[in-house]
Amino acid sequence: MRGPLPVSLEDIRAAAHRIAGRVVETPIVSSASLGEIAGVPVWLKLEHRQTTGSFKLRGATNAAASLSPAERARGVVAASTGNHGRALAHAAKAQGMVATICMSRLVPANKVSEIRRLGADVRIVGRSQDEAQEEVDRLVRDQGLVMVPPFDHPAVVAGQGTLGLEIVDALPETATVLVPLSGGGLAAGVAAAIKGVNPKTRVIGLTMERGAAMKASLDAGRPVQVEEVRSLADSLGGGIGLDNRVTFTMCQALLDEVVLLTEAEIAAGMRHAYACEREIVEGAGAVGIAALLAGKISSGGPVVAILSGRNVDMEQHRRVINGEGTAFTEDGP
Repeated sequence: MRGPLPVSLEDIRAAAHRIAGRVVETPIVSSASLGEIAGVPVWLKLEHRQTTGSFKLRGATNAAASLSPAERARGVVAASTGNHGRALAHAAKAQGMVATICMSRLVPANKVSEIRRLGADVRIVGRSQDEAQEEVDRLVRDQGLVMVPPFDHPAVVAGQGTLGLEIVDALPETATVLVPLSGGGLAAGVAAAIKGVNPKTRVIGLTMERGAAMKASLDAGRPVQVEEVRSLADSLGGGIGLDNRVTFTMCQALLDEVVLLTEAEIAAGMRHAYACEREIVEGAGAVGIAALLAGKISSGGPVVAILSGRNVDMEQHRRVINGEGTAFTEDGP
């Protein structure tokens, strides 16, 4: 029999209280166009309108607020594909802490510049999230910084789970929730919140075909490494960590399904968001729309798709909207 999971519904409710007033309770709006395609009501959770442009602010704020005064004085550090770094830089600045963010050369320049603007010390290391994490580990060891991981941390997962609470509070009749899946912090937290309130609600993780580390790990029954490659859904890149302690177990226990999407399908999701919903979202934020457009989701009742982030390079967005930029080579778009 499975024991208790690392993050409970009570942990998520405590996080909601802790971050109240520090993050935005984002809107949920209906989508007539997607409802026609899906054959059931479809709602969009507009989390890309969060203060830092993604859901990551929830987990970063909860984790930072959970630190002791001594830990805050040491400063925080994290590896990031961009959005967590921006969120942690914002949360640290708001609470008077110094943040150091380590990223690989695959992180888009617009995300790097925004993190610098928020006053963080930025380190660009290697070509993968794993290499960036090695620099984090060195800084923790040599300089005593406090690591706030992008996903594999109970306080981060609990913070992301507050998004799930907002969904079930607003739409208790929801049958299926579509959640972007990378390292699993958002998926684990949302699933714990949703199923903690209504165990019958399905939670489906959505990720790209290229370098889907959590999907490969779930298939293998243990955390595994995958090659990190470029994708329109760059925020979903990176490994889950071979010593993953939180999100792998939770995703394994709570996700009903994982759906993979091609680059062309992700691009179609971004175009639909812009043309029909009047929303600018990055590739990772468009995967719920993409899955519905591709006919990869079946639901017997209302669907909520989480639009998780908007921090897209606008030149890339222009290319996608114009039907360009749906594939990547090894060296660039």
